[in-house]
Amino acid sequence: MLIAVDSQWMARALQLAELGFYTTSPNPRVGCVLVKNKKNIGEGWHVRAGEPHAEVLALRAAGDKARGATAYVTLEPCGHYGRTPPCADALIAAGVTRVVIAMQDPNPLVAGRGIAKLKSAGIAVACGLMEATARELNIGFVSRMTRGTPWVRSKIAASLDGRTALANGQSKWITGEAARQDVQQWRARSCALMTGIGTVLADDPQLNVRGVDVAAAVRQPLRVVLDSELRISPDAKILQGGNVLIYTAFADAEKQSALRGRGAELSVVQRAEDELDLTTVLRDLAQRGINEVLVEAGKTLNGALLKAGLVDELVLYLAPQLLGDAARGLANLGELTQLDQRVALTWQEVRHVGTDIRITAKVKHV
Repeated sequence: MLIAVDSQWMARALQLAELGFYTTSPNPRVGCVLVKNKKNIGEGWHVRAGEPHAEVLALRAAGDKARGATAYVTLEPCGHYGRTPPCADALIAAGVTRVVIAMQDPNPLVAGRGIAKLKSAGIAVACGLMEATARELNIGFVSRMTRGTPWVRSKIAASLDGRTALANGQSKWITGEAARQDVQQWRARSCALMTGIGTVLADDPQLNVRGVDVAAAVRQPLRVVLDSELRISPDAKILQGGNVLIYTAFADAEKQSALRGRGAELSVVQRAEDELDLTTVLRDLAQRGINEVLVEAGKTLNGALLKAGLVDELVLYLAPQLLGDAARGLANLGELTQLDQRVALTWQEVRHVGTDIRITAKVKHV
């Protein structure tokens, strides 16, 4: 049974969970608050995989005061042994008498087992408070656990008429400095940054996190290149510093050896018609613990992902300028002959970022 004050403490637990925004991958972002006699007696948040979970840190802070307390947790306490012991067991041992949970853990290893353990120990459990907020906070983790693929965002910078570059490929810079800096925050929260070989050949990007306050604390995301013919040069900037995964359909041993010598990992996947099997790529990334993928690519890869129904969200930066019909578009979707072939979106947020507008929208999947 929930009471009015529960929302106050769950909101605090969600604030704590957000502190792990850039560091917890591949684990979910989780916060915990222990309350007794209407007072916060201990709180914690999960920082990174392998380190104590939010519940354990909150219990440490509370000490003996935890006996008889209510625990507010943003995700179901684990009931199994992973890198750390079960948090459900820790709550039981500490003498907590009530646990309020925002959402059940979608991980099949947990999925209700933590709740069952708590209930069997005589602890009162309520689940579902502020669930939508908790789910959004871990949208990539939920996607990986329930669909077997990461949450895929496509970031696109364009003119107001939806053009990403001139016909000759010139695109630096359509959007302003504030928008380009804002992109770094999206990169920092992502587990992987994905691009296509066309973008690598045209722009030679580094595709890393830089110039943001969180950069010192965050791990650099995995950089993923889709290169079916293995056209990437061993001197490409994206290979600097390693942490690069190249998906290809070209099993040339000499080329692969040269790229591995630059620190890249290669994975050979099957083709789907004229391109790499994108579903296979995403499922492989999920197996590697990738929760959120940020795609920064041109119209070819953006179009292929959208047509395959593999994009979950668009992060679109629109600059106050027009580039005309001859300029390059957002995504190559081919000719649509029926309106039911369109990509339908749900607006999430519209805001000014410097001189530009940032629109976030989720793709409606049938």
